[in-house]
Formats: sequence, C-alpha cells, structure tokens
Amino acid sequence: MVFFGSGPVAAESLRLLAENFNIEVVVTKPKPTHHRGNFPVLDLVKQLNLPVKTVTNKNELDELISSKPFDSKLGVIIDFGIIVSRKVIDYFPLGIVNSHFSLLPEWRGADPITFSILSGQPKTGVSLMLIDEGLDTGKLLTYKTLPIEPMDTTQSLTDRLIKLSDKLLQDYLPKYVIGSIKPKNQPHPDRATYSRKLTKEDGIIDWNKSAQQIEREIRAYIEWPKSRTKIADKEIIITKAHALPTNIPNNPIGKFEAVGNALMVECGKGTLCIDRLKPAGKSEMTAMAFLAGYKNLINQ
Repeated sequence: MVFFGSGPVAAESLRLLAENFNIEVVVTKPKPTHHRGNFPVLDLVKQLNLPVKTVTNKNELDELISSKPFDSKLGVIIDFGIIVSRKVIDYFPLGIVNSHFSLLPEWRGADPITFSILSGQPKTGVSLMLIDEGLDTGKLLTYKTLPIEPMDTTQSLTDRLIKLSDKLLQDYLPKYVIGSIKPKNQPHPDRATYSRKLTKEDGIIDWNKSAQQIEREIRAYIEWPKSRTKIADKEIIITKAHALPTNIPNNPIGKFEAVGNALMVECGKGTLCIDRLKPAGKSEMTAMAFLAGYKNLINQ
C-alpha cells in the first residue's frame, strides 16, 4: 500500500501498519523550516527505513501522482491534513481507504475525537471508508464501536481508537483486496454531524455553560487548546475537574471560592470542583497546593 499521513495519529498508525503490511512509500508533509523538535511521521520513516515523498498541498500531491510514482493498487490515509483530489483517488485501482475515528456519518470532519467527548455521547468508534471528493461521505467497508469512559481525555481515547483502527485494518483490508467484502453507503446520511478544527479561543472557559459541559471541555482540550481562565488575576490552565449538580446559593456565575481544601467555581448550571491546574510559568499542581499560596486572594 501507499500510506498518506502527517500528524501524530498517522505516525502511530503507520508504526502498527508496518508490522503487518508492505508499505511501498509514505506520503507526508515536509518538516517546516521553522519547526523545532520531533516531526513524528518523518522521524518514523527514517527509523523504519521506509521510502517517503513529501507534499505541502493538494496541487503538489496532484503533481506527484502525475509522475505515476507508485505500483500499489491501494492507498491508506490517516491524519493527512491535505485535500485529496479525484485524480489521486482514481490513480489507485482499489481506491484509498480512510480510517476515520467516529461512527460515520457521525462527526464527519477534522476533529471527530474531540467532538465525541464534548457531546457527552457514551460511545464512538472507527469507520473504514473509501474516500471520495466529499467530506467523509464515502462508502463504508466496516465499522466498530468503542465505549467512551467517564474520565477519557482526547489523548486516552485517541490511543484506544488507534489500536481499534489497526485491528480493523488488519482484519478487513485483505478481505477488501480480494473482493470478499463490498463497500456500502453510509446509513442515514441526512443525520450526519460535523466536527471542525479547534481554535485557541475555544480554550477560554465560559462559566455560563454548565459545569458538566465545562468538565467535558477540560478533558477534550487537554492537549490543545487547553482550558484557560484567570483566578485571582493569575492565568491558569485547568487540567482536571469534576462537576457537582447544584449551585452554591447566592454565588454569582464565575465566582471562585475556596471551601476547605477544595477550589470551586459557579457555572451557569452546577458547580465545578477543580482538582488539578497549572498556573502560568509553573508546573501542574493540585488545587490544594494552589490554595496554599492563593487562598486569601480567592476569598477576598
């Protein structure tokens, strides 16, 4: 196969795929000149000694395909971040299979894992889909569900979905190649939901929301954009919290209060109890450790 992928999810998926499949070449984004540190897919292909081609956009990918560089009949795409044209899809006799981390047509789009946590839904899954020119509208090869645990963060859920994705690819790609399974249309396309790319502003906590919703955001945004607010004029990132169903009487929305060793804040519905946080310029700490230095300021 030819593997298309660029991000961290792509790198781990490629590492697992390479254990069971012959990767003719990896197509990925080049490392930007200003980027410092690791670049997961490029680092991995070097480690695994796999051939690699780099493209920065749709036009460069089209130009690459025009040179007819690949012999594989099948492409696999995970976490690529570049639009793939019909020209590229049609180059492969068996098309390009996308492992999409939701139960399509649920959460089509760029960030299905985050939005599955934000929604509070009890389960998600992986869908193997033949890509077309639409936004995750292609025919399905198979899918499998996965429960979302109450304390799942985007990272913990991603790790489990990667493993599920690899199992499905191992089980179903060979069947698809020999023609023993036929792609089927997605069920109920009129019920499709859509995710989107997050922005830095998504991380600014809106205390008018319910405590339950903010707790989901903290878990969903733990990697980026992170859940940010101010306490006693100090910029902080909340990394762990739990929601209480009732409000403290007569407390205004957004008011922080130290109750013993607990740090509480009033929300539009319910109260958020902060368990762990990271003040600007400092290491992550418990709420109790934070209160040791700031309790007097909070209760003024």
